[in-house]
Amino acid sequence: MDSREYLDRMLAAPRPGKEGVRAFYEQRVGVICKDPNLMLMPWDDHLVHRGDGVFEAMKWIGGKLYQLEAHLKRMQRSAKAIHLTPPCSWEEMGETILDVARAAEQENGMIRVLLGRGPGGFGIDPKECPVASLYIAAYDFTPKPDSFYEKGATAFKTSVPAKQPYLATIKSIDYLPNVLMKREAAEKGYDYPLCFDRFGLLAEGATENVCIVDQQGKLHIPEFTNSLAGTTLMRVIDLVKDEVDIIFRGIAEHEILEAKEVIIVGTTGDAISVVRYNGKPIHDVRPGPVAKRLRELIRKDMEENGTPL
Repeated sequence: MDSREYLDRMLAAPRPGKEGVRAFYEQRVGVICKDPNLMLMPWDDHLVHRGDGVFEAMKWIGGKLYQLEAHLKRMQRSAKAIHLTPPCSWEEMGETILDVARAAEQENGMIRVLLGRGPGGFGIDPKECPVASLYIAAYDFTPKPDSFYEKGATAFKTSVPAKQPYLATIKSIDYLPNVLMKREAAEKGYDYPLCFDRFGLLAEGATENVCIVDQQGKLHIPEFTNSLAGTTLMRVIDLVKDEVDIIFRGIAEHEILEAKEVIIVGTTGDAISVVRYNGKPIHDVRPGPVAKRLRELIRKDMEENGTPL
């Protein structure tokens, strides 16, 4: 086939999930497009075949993008950790993220930012790639219903161990362990998987942070040695620090069932109570007041400090 024939066939090929994509941008092309059939990337981008890159995901609710600066700062740290320089300034990246979100023309949505080593070959040497790649996509996001928060979630100990410390603290493209955790949760009928490090200490969920509230009402958070410091968790710590005592330390598995509350914190769900762990009840099997307060603070902060689109 010639190029035109091949492109026609490519555009006619099945494209699962395209209905949810509203707008996207690729640095090489330099414009925003709204046809998801054209949301393609080079096969030889090391982002694709080596997992050599970093990413961020953020949401906007009611036309306000939440934690843009915090997400970009974390991406800077992740990129520095793997010696990756973006193809544009961080300021320009932030402006483009907002442009893509606006192009979606929706009140609620998600943004995915992928920063890769770039195209250049199928080897492993970063020197193959002369310029880093940048992809930004805006897609549908439906917040969880209030009934989910009122009922509470279930969690279990996954068979997948926590990542090695130096990898756990980088938000890299390589999320295979996270994928396997999520698959196992679905297979076993739980909402969230929780992983532990080689010392038996609580690390994180598949895409969320985890914390517990003890019987005295103190908030205990795993140290960020075996898990990623979540932007939502770090923000809510700042918001609630004058109301609740906060302790960073290693948390053993048995403490989960002894806790008054277990809380999942993340970008998409804000703060969610876990009411059963490994099929066993946590406290009175009802969402607790700290989880409710954290969610209230996040929603208020989003309204007051989110970046308007």
